[in-house]
Amino acid sequence: MIFFIVFLPLIGFLFCSFFGKILGDKYSQIVTTLLLFISAILSWFIFFEYLGPTQTFKITLFNWISSGNFSVDWSIRIDSLTSTMLVVVNTVSAFVHLYSIGYMKNDKSISRFMGYLSLFTFFMLMLVTSDNLLQMFFGWEGVGLASYLLIGFWHHKDTANNAAIKAFIVNRVGDFGFIIGIAAVFFIFNSIQFDEIFQNAQKFSNHNIIFLSFNFSTIDIICFLLFIGAMGKSAQLGLHTWLPDAMEGPTPVSALIHAATMVTAGVFMIARLSPLFELANFTNLIITFIGATTAIFAATIALTQNDIKKVIAYSTCSQLGYMFFAAGVGAYNASIFHLTTHGFFKALLFLSAGSVIHAMHHEQDMRKMGGLFSKIPFTATMMWIGSLAIIGFPYFSGYYSKESILLNTYFDSNYIGSYAYIVGIITAFLTALYSWRLLFLTFHGKTNIKNDEFVKIKESPLSITLPLGFLAIGSVFSGIFLSQYFIGYKQDEFWNDSIVIHHIHEYLPFFQTIIIKFSVIFGILFSSLLFFYRKKLADSISRIFQPIYNLFFNKWYFDELYNYIFTKNFFILGNIFWKNGDTKLIDRLGPNGVSKVVNYASKTLSVLQSGYLYHYAFIMLFGLVLILTWFVLF
Repeated sequence: MIFFIVFLPLIGFLFCSFFGKILGDKYSQIVTTLLLFISAILSWFIFFEYLGPTQTFKITLFNWISSGNFSVDWSIRIDSLTSTMLVVVNTVSAFVHLYSIGYMKNDKSISRFMGYLSLFTFFMLMLVTSDNLLQMFFGWEGVGLASYLLIGFWHHKDTANNAAIKAFIVNRVGDFGFIIGIAAVFFIFNSIQFDEIFQNAQKFSNHNIIFLSFNFSTIDIICFLLFIGAMGKSAQLGLHTWLPDAMEGPTPVSALIHAATMVTAGVFMIARLSPLFELANFTNLIITFIGATTAIFAATIALTQNDIKKVIAYSTCSQLGYMFFAAGVGAYNASIFHLTTHGFFKALLFLSAGSVIHAMHHEQDMRKMGGLFSKIPFTATMMWIGSLAIIGFPYFSGYYSKESILLNTYFDSNYIGSYAYIVGIITAFLTALYSWRLLFLTFHGKTNIKNDEFVKIKESPLSITLPLGFLAIGSVFSGIFLSQYFIGYKQDEFWNDSIVIHHIHEYLPFFQTIIIKFSVIFGILFSSLLFFYRKKLADSISRIFQPIYNLFFNKWYFDELYNYIFTKNFFILGNIFWKNGDTKLIDRLGPNGVSKVVNYASKTLSVLQSGYLYHYAFIMLFGLVLILTWFVLF
């Protein structure tokens, strides 16, 4: 069964590659979507098996690399963590495939697009089923490659090409840290197998490395390097700039990247290596701080964006921040819980946004919408459900996972944990604020669409709306259904040593629960006042706080800062190396220099080739005289 789960998406990709043009787009859509739904259904069977007491098992396919004492097998590892990720990845990917049938129907390269989606899913499955760090890195890089192909799918657009390149380069920065971390793991543990690393981790808990007369914890250094890789893939502060620009790809790509794949890879990696990260106390403080800061940082930007997809994109950055600071305080189960619920409601939000864009004939500016609830009521309702889930409204899926995260940060003994708790509450308020802003600007109030265009707007076809309905079910009920297994009384039985579990036997004080719920309700009420009842008040506030508004609107000027520090200077340095190093030195001494010498020599020697027979006879005679003279005298 597990072979079908992992390799059916690869078969879909190969089918599109070899038979897509021959059989046509329709068959490519049917085959890839069908294969993904089979994989998703089988993933749910595996998941339900792990709801009971089930041991970890591994399937070794073949010996991948063997050199000296270094040997790596290609294996598939199945445990509770893997089964959870299989469900999230395959379920969301299956509905994205189905959604793409309707959304991409007028595209000229449908077969190629469906193949890329399946390839993307396959690499993510390789990542989550890996049994060693090298195999994980294979899936890690494969996801990066597939994301480049999907983000830049509309390659006729310069913005799409630039976004794809940006995503690729920024992720390479993180991947550099990741691969150095893998090398450090092998150097210390003499293995990259997860089980061997976990068994020997405690032995190196007090191992230090001396650098510049300072003692550094070996485990801390290793985990910090691995975390850099996670920062790139999961778009944490500093390496986040690629994620919003990835919206240049088609909407199904945005949903797949943001909900189920790629951005969750960093969170998954930390959870998988939780026995190692447990011993990295200082690195955990960094993870908590970066995660919390990312959460509130991205939320402030989402407040001011007008592109409907970019608002949801920055909300992804913010929610990933929640997952990371949960992992930083040791609440790996809460982190994966939020990853799971986030997969459902974020896919719902993106696909609903795609339905709006489809109805608006590819218009994405919310300021040019308004009053759409009457025209596309189903899509609007789905967007409402997704928004209620993401803000953590009581009894929706996000409520259970987000409250669990805040519970763990509240009882964390470190001051950084307290910082994360306060930031988490403020971010919950901001999440409600920008989510309701999106709803009001898009679906309610007076429309900003011309009347002749407004009357033509209609609900999206069934292939687009059907996935929304199923994802809405997950957005509503996944929290209450999974809470008992992920964070409740069955968590020990479910996780079964696949991740490290810290038990908190206390409940949040009543006053703190009120504060958390009030932050959400106050965000809803304040947003309603600003963007529905008193629209001019929002304009007045933005004018009063114009510098702060500009700071948020321009994304804290990170792109400009990076352009000034890195991009501009690297271009200057590149030009210097090109003009002086490449042109003046390498080319001059290399191919150009050699060609000049050859040309000069050929011109000089060509004098001897006059074409007259007596000249050649004279030269032969002269040479013969020289040879005889040599033998006579010497």
